[in-house]
Amino acid sequence: MKRASALASTLAVLTAGLPVWAQAAASHQQGRYSALNALPDWGGIWFLEGGERAPLPPLKGSYLAARKAWEQEVRSNNGVVKIKGSNCLPRGMPGIMALSQYPYEFLFTPGRVTINQEAWMQTRRIWTDGRSHPADPNPSFMGDSVGRWEGDALVIETVAISTVSDLAPGVEHSEKLRVTERIQLNPKDRNQLVNRITVEDPDALERSYTTSATYRRDADGRLLEFQCAENDRNRVDAEGNTTFQAGDDK
Repeated sequence: MKRASALASTLAVLTAGLPVWAQAAASHQQGRYSALNALPDWGGIWFLEGGERAPLPPLKGSYLAARKAWEQEVRSNNGVVKIKGSNCLPRGMPGIMALSQYPYEFLFTPGRVTINQEAWMQTRRIWTDGRSHPADPNPSFMGDSVGRWEGDALVIETVAISTVSDLAPGVEHSEKLRVTERIQLNPKDRNQLVNRITVEDPDALERSYTTSATYRRDADGRLLEFQCAENDRNRVDAEGNTTFQAGDDK
C-alpha cells in the first residue's frame, strides 16, 4: 500500500504542471496498465520445443503444380534448395511461430501484444484494442494481426501476409492466406505455452489445416542481437537466388 501511495504521489507531482487534458490522459493510461494485471504471466523468453509435425499443406491447382516442380528441381540439383531472395529475409508468418530454434519474448501493453523473436530481430504486433483489419492492408512478412483474450487464451487472426514467404519449403500461398492462432499456458505446466495454428487459403489449399507448436520458458533468459547481414554469404545463382545445401552451415 505504501508503494502504491508513493507512485500515486509521484504521478501527481509529474502531472501537476500539465494541462487538464494531459492530466486526464495520464490518469487514463495508468488505469489501462493496471488492467494488464489480470492477464496470464508469460514473462521470460520462450524456446520452441516441439508440437505436431506440420503436414504438407493440401495444395491444389497451380500451387500444387509449383510444389511438384520444386521437388523435381531439388532432385535434379542433388538436394540443393533455392531460396527466394536474400538469405537474410525473415521467415515470416506462419513459419516464425513454428519453425525456429531462436527464442521469443511476449510483451503486454495496453491494447497490444508484441512478440519479439531473436532470429532476424523480427517483431509482431497483435492489436487487442478491438480494432478490425484495415480495408486494404499492405502485405508484410508478419501480416496484419488482431487479437482478443478469451479467458487466459490469446486468439490471433493474421491476414495480408506477403507471398514472398512460404508455408513450407517450396510451398507458396496466395494473398488470401489467413492464419488463426490460439496461444495459452498449459494448465498442467505453467512453463509451457501451446499454440494451435489453423491455416486457410481458398486459392492455394483444398481445405484448411491445423497444427500446433509448444514453447518452453526460460524465466531468466534474454534475447541476443541477431544481425543477419553480417553473414549473408550463401551462394547466389545466375537468377539472383541464394542456395542452401546440407553442410553449408558448417
